[in-house]
Order: sequence, then C-alpha cells, then structure tokens
Amino acid sequence: MHYQLIHKSIEYIEQHLEEELDLEKVAKAAGLSKYHFHRVFRKYVNKNVHEYIRARRLSQAANLLLYSEERILDIALQYGFESQEAFTRAFKEIYALPPAQYRAQVRQLIQEREVYTMTEITGWKITGTHPEKYKVEIDPRVCYKTSPSMHLQSIEDTGPDESVFGTLMQQFQASRYVGKRMRFSGFIRAEEVAGWSGLWMRVDDKSENLLAFDNMQNRSIRGTTEWNHYACVLDIPPEANVINIGILLSGNGQVWLGECEFEEVGKDVPETGGQAAELLPEEPQNLKFNQQAAD
Repeated sequence: MHYQLIHKSIEYIEQHLEEELDLEKVAKAAGLSKYHFHRVFRKYVNKNVHEYIRARRLSQAANLLLYSEERILDIALQYGFESQEAFTRAFKEIYALPPAQYRAQVRQLIQEREVYTMTEITGWKITGTHPEKYKVEIDPRVCYKTSPSMHLQSIEDTGPDESVFGTLMQQFQASRYVGKRMRFSGFIRAEEVAGWSGLWMRVDDKSENLLAFDNMQNRSIRGTTEWNHYACVLDIPPEANVINIGILLSGNGQVWLGECEFEEVGKDVPETGGQAAELLPEEPQNLKFNQQAAD
C-alpha cells in the first residue's frame, strides 16, 4: 500500500518539477496528511520530500547544462532558484563544481566517451533466457541524480512472448545479512517496455535451493514511465548462503536504473516477496473438488 502511495507522489513531483512544490502539495496528491506522509516518504525513499525535490531539480538542471545552450541564470530560474548565486551554491554542494565549470569539464568528458560497455561494469553480469537479445551499458546522458545510469535495452525483436528476457544481476555472500530484513531498491525510468520490467532479489542456501524471492511481477513496470522508486524487501533466513539482485527486462523496450541501494530495514517495512494476503481467499476453497457451475 505504501509503495503505491510513494509511486503516486513521485509521479506528481516529476510532473511538477518546474512549478512551486512543497510537502503539503505532494502529501495532498498522495492522499495523506503531511505529517504522516513525511514519515512514510522518508522511510521508503531515505530522504525527505524537500531533499528529494531539490536533488531532482538539480539533476534536471545538470542535464540542461550538458545538453543545451540555455543560460545558467535561465536554468536556475526554471527550477525555482531565486538567483544564479543560490543555484550555484546548491549545485556545487552536490556536483562539487560550479555550473559553468561543470558544463565545460563534464561536456568534454562525455564527448570523449559517450557510454561504457558491459565488460566495464564491475560486479555485474548480463544473463536471462536470451541475453544475446539485450545489451547493457552505463549511460551518462540519462541520470537520476548525480551518477550515470545503467541502461538495459532490447536489440532484437523478441515478439509477444513475455518468457523471453534479459537481466543484469550480481551475486554476493549472505553471511553478513543473515537474520536481517534487507531492501534492494533503486530508481527506474522505462521507455516502450512491451513485456514487463522490475527489480528482483533471490536468496539461496548452499544447495542453491530457493529460500526467498521477489521479482516485482505482481507490480511490474510496463510501457513508458518517468523516474520512480522501486524496491524488493526480503528477510534473510539463517540458512542463507547467496543473495542475488538485479533488474529484468522482458520483451522489447529499454529501462534505466539509478541510485541503487542495498540496506537493512526495520520489521515495520513489509516484505514484498510472495502474494499479497489481501488477494487470497479468507478460507480454504472447494476441498471436496465439486464442479463449479459456469457463471
């Protein structure tokens, strides 16, 4: 329930970044009181609403610095800063350079090298049912915040079969996370996803038996969407040996993934693996196997 509210509020923020925004407006769009919404947003996104809006505005401003010829003052005013000096101070806090210097130096780096190929993405590998139909690269042109995003894209027509997919993933030891509730999260932007996409997380024992799993299929990303926050939350049982995390793309399309985190959360943050209880019947069904009359 809370993840749906967070998605709704982030969609509202993304659609109104160039307008006046505050906690009260965003909370109203989510349908919560501002005090309750503030607590929920910070718990699930790891920053308050003001920090989130500021970071996204600066990210959009950085993109304009690199890929447009707009004046710095105009960019500052477009994203709600009352002066170029105020914009410069805020920008430098995150990007370590004043806007003019950032525009000159980072543009040169991007011109020298537009993308980084799969072989250079340390720790990650691409697999799936048909990995040859997908490619992965680090894309500095599409950023959620300050860091380049990972870009997963279909390069061949996969047709309507949703069982055809590629995934970017990594594996690591579970020992330091045993007994904890862990969240793998990130921000995803999608374009023309014909099948579905989502983060996934799996926990295995020493015999590679599955202990816990979530792939977001029951809340998947489809079509074209702006940046939003997604997460998989699982308890790591005592017999856990390996944790696997990744992002999956089924069918045609492309997705960008940024600002990933893998962190411990409290028991008040619900697990996302398995079927939601409210979708299940309240009691056992048809234990005598009676044939049901057609409606």
